[in-house]
Amino acid sequence: MIKKNCVVAVLLMFSVLLTSCGDGGKYKIEKGKVGHLSTKTKISDLNKIFENDSIVKNLSEGALGDNYFQDDDEYLIFEKGGKHLLTIIPKQQLDSLSTIKSIEVFDARYATETGVNINSTFAEINTNNNINRIESTFSTATLFINDFNITVAIDKEELGLRDFSTQKVSLEQIPDLAKMKSLVVWFN
Repeated sequence: MIKKNCVVAVLLMFSVLLTSCGDGGKYKIEKGKVGHLSTKTKISDLNKIFENDSIVKNLSEGALGDNYFQDDDEYLIFEKGGKHLLTIIPKQQLDSLSTIKSIEVFDARYATETGVNINSTFAEINTNNNINRIESTFSTATLFINDFNITVAIDKEELGLRDFSTQKVSLEQIPDLAKMKSLVVWFN
């Protein structure tokens, strides 16, 4: 009887392990990694990595353009069915051999081991992570989480601040239920 219970327990643990690893890390955010993307991934690798998805390229004009304040190149990744997953910004514009500078996450399946995803509230972020600093802009408070090299922007309206100022924001001012505006992973 004890032997049978041990076998059942081992099989149950093995099935839980298989289920939790079933996506092969496709949606895991770690320092220097988002799913199958890493600090070594080149822009030219995106077509292979996302071969079953759609990639929309918004390319800048680079040094050839007239626009002094040009935007970065953007590679928007969409799942079949049209769901926006990620927006990838390369370090070098108009260079397919460039590596990745940053990735903005739009899909809640992408998460850190502490559970931070695009749908996390401030309480969920603050409870399980070390917030290293907060920077304030006119419209957002940006939280820096160095353990994963991510930034989380929270709209100042979520904080009850409607004035258009850069006043400092402290952790105590942020309501537990404040939702994030954006989640960006940096590959520095």
